[in-house]
Amino acid sequence: MTKRITLAVTGSISAYKAADLTSQLSKLGYSVTILMTQAAQAFITPLTLQVLSKNTVHLDLMKEDIVSKVNHIELAKTSDLFIVAPASANTIAHLSYGFAENIVTSVALALPETTPKLIAPAMNTKMYLNPITQENLARLSQAGYKEIPPKSSLLACGDQGKGALANVETIVEAIIEHLN
Repeated sequence: MTKRITLAVTGSISAYKAADLTSQLSKLGYSVTILMTQAAQAFITPLTLQVLSKNTVHLDLMKEDIVSKVNHIELAKTSDLFIVAPASANTIAHLSYGFAENIVTSVALALPETTPKLIAPAMNTKMYLNPITQENLARLSQAGYKEIPPKSSLLACGDQGKGALANVETIVEAIIEHLN
């Protein structure tokens, strides 16, 4: 049976890497369902991810694909693994406090406890190392999320330090490990 991965893409310059991640996972035979925040759509178009995943890209919490089912509940029930990549500081904060204001956070909140959950932060170094972000990541860890740590690099803002999205290959390896 084909494993179903739900990839949540949030507002980070690293959102463009979701295309490569989607492509690699699809080539490995996984079914990839994409969720995008509004901010993510400013960095990469849903059409790109739809073409690569060959699946509908979910953008709107209130849009129901099948009228007899609640979309975010159904998406959560049918996910074999949930990953947020890239995960912005904003989404990390909302996830850690259980907010359900968009398709990403609502699906995350509706996931069964047994569904593996991964999070790959990507943001400015100061934002990542900020004690509030670190507390939010610790809270997510207690809720069962496994962090794929960012790497140190020259960041898009010009700063040097930890905060760049982990390499796509590293993320793929983590997904495979958690699905097996």
